[in-house]
Amino acid sequence: MNGRRALLVINEQSRSGKAAAKAAIDALKTAGIAFDHRKNVASDDIADAIRSAADHVDCVILGGGDGTLNAALPGLLDTGLPLGVIPLGTANDLARTLELPRDVAKAVETIAAGTLHNIDVGEVNGIPFLNVASIGFGVDLTRALTRDAKQRWGVFGYLIAALRVLRRIQPFHATIRIGGAVRRSKTIHLAIGNGRHYGGGMTVCVDAAIDDNRLDVYSLEVPSALALLKILPSMRSGRHGRWAEVETMAGQEVVVETSRPRSVNADGEIVTRTPAHFRVLPGALKVYAPAA
Repeated sequence: MNGRRALLVINEQSRSGKAAAKAAIDALKTAGIAFDHRKNVASDDIADAIRSAADHVDCVILGGGDGTLNAALPGLLDTGLPLGVIPLGTANDLARTLELPRDVAKAVETIAAGTLHNIDVGEVNGIPFLNVASIGFGVDLTRALTRDAKQRWGVFGYLIAALRVLRRIQPFHATIRIGGAVRRSKTIHLAIGNGRHYGGGMTVCVDAAIDDNRLDVYSLEVPSALALLKILPSMRSGRHGRWAEVETMAGQEVVVETSRPRSVNADGEIVTRTPAHFRVLPGALKVYAPAA
């Protein structure tokens, strides 16, 4: 990274943002990375900040959680700038997938080492995402998980919100098309994964990877919340596909239709509605990550 300049954006509203901002700046200076620090950039403005800086920086360093990274995606894809990540969020699922260190100084050391990996990006109705998009339970969970809950409880906020949502969960009908295959499902939750982890450490499937050029799909076709509770432990390891109540699929393009329009959540943000056309953009983003 010697002689190179980075655009630095830190989300100081993230769970550990304020405490980590000074540590990140000190670590960057120690590592000899020159940077243009943009302060107080709102999520909606991150992509434009990246585009405006593209002619005088060589990479982008983002301090924040998965929401911050998702907000930056359009600007990163438009400019082709490599991404360095300082994980400061609640779930940090992309950081888990890439095995990035949570410690600020070590995260900066990873960026300074300069090892770039090409990773895939998912897309739903033209909107990019990194980790997972979902319909059903995942959308209800997003609505129930407040910023205050994440700030107060951290990753346990997901569990608290999930328990509240489970009491009122209702199945819905979906038609899933992958290539020439058609699956008609009565489901409570449909997930389309680009990465490996989501929801604070859940695993899309046991062999999911963010550079495998495919989307991994699963449908929870359980009759009740109690049946879902039996499956939940295996969702941490990605082995839920072994259950008869879980349908798994994979492909580069997925189309989901529902009997009425339903909201689609991507990386923790509700971004569009069904019908939803998902596709993978192979190797579309360069990210600094530990050497294999």
